[in-house]
Amino acid sequence: MVEHDKAAIIEAMNLYGFALDAHQWDLFDRVFTEDVTAEFGPAGAAWKGLAEFKRSFAEFHETLDGHQHTMMGHLVHVDGDRAHAFAYGNWLLVREAAEGGPTWQGTGWYDDELVRTDRGWLIRRRVCRLMSWTGNPLVPEPNAEHNPDMKTNVLREHGDAGMIGFLKAIQAE
Repeated sequence: MVEHDKAAIIEAMNLYGFALDAHQWDLFDRVFTEDVTAEFGPAGAAWKGLAEFKRSFAEFHETLDGHQHTMMGHLVHVDGDRAHAFAYGNWLLVREAAEGGPTWQGTGWYDDELVRTDRGWLIRRRVCRLMSWTGNPLVPEPNAEHNPDMKTNVLREHGDAGMIGFLKAIQAE
């Protein structure tokens, strides 16, 4: 059963990138709980609640000509009806009108807390952190509550500070 749970969790994590890049915001309902807390360092913002999160991401991503988000290296720890998951991410943003070049690429990670619901596994808390970036920092322009933050983060430092939920979950075993 745990392997089935892990596969379902990875599917939800990957559906996020597809929903985002396809601008299919209703698919976020298959990824996140209604009361999700989403803290995105690269966006320089955090959201409480799925409706606000969807609205804000739609507004920001409409300013771009295209983007591609990939998740990889998934790790999943299931504990009953709760789970913690971790994945690395790459984000390519394209805005042709950006002065200085049309692309910005970031790498980082997602640290998720999930719950089993009657709709399957959903992310209740997501923390996203930027590890590195290259390209034109003017591509991800500020929009509404998005205030792009190019501050880079080191996973080791976050882990040592007890700020990685997945690491805390597997250390508690």
